[in-house]
Amino acid sequence: MSRPRASRTVENEIRRLGFVHVAGVDEVGRGCLAGPVVAGAVVLTPDHYVAGIADSKVLVAAERERLFDEITGAAVAWHVAVIEPDEIDRINIHRASLKAMREAVLALNPLPGFVIVDAFRIPDLPMPQRGIVGGDRRSTAIAAASILAKVTRDRIMAELHAVDPRYGFDKHKGYATKAHLDAVSHFGYSAMHRRTFRPPTLFDTIPD
Repeated sequence: MSRPRASRTVENEIRRLGFVHVAGVDEVGRGCLAGPVVAGAVVLTPDHYVAGIADSKVLVAAERERLFDEITGAAVAWHVAVIEPDEIDRINIHRASLKAMREAVLALNPLPGFVIVDAFRIPDLPMPQRGIVGGDRRSTAIAAASILAKVTRDRIMAELHAVDPRYGFDKHKGYATKAHLDAVSHFGYSAMHRRTFRPPTLFDTIPD
């Protein structure tokens, strides 16, 4: 079965309106019990095509790592923002996700003229934006942002595993797998767990 690839149709339509730099934005880690939520923002170079960009969920880890290097090497600008578990608990996961995306966009240099976001609209941006349902499957820029965010978060979770291997963060990346829930039942929550989150009744092993 062929893998769905994102396209540049949306970005090209916006560029034809006169916007030179169009940023794609996405976040990962929203549904996890542990670890940060991470947002990526990226402005791709229109005339530099990076082959293979797709929604990070349909790519294997080696593909994401390769594409991370190619995207960051070819991008006009990119940034990744991280919101830690204690702040997620303080302001809630929805606000934390929006904050991460806003920080990622505002850290871009140069700032984009237009922003396209997977599903959401980001509050308090100084430039026009469009939320696109299924954007990480439809837009190359949003898919690229999802790859940057996913690779960054996976690396963070691997580092957390090296510090405290009891929970298996390197395997499930903080999602509510059976192995993760068993470890929480045995050891309790760690400093990297979100205290306001409760384990689901069904094991969710599908990353966002």
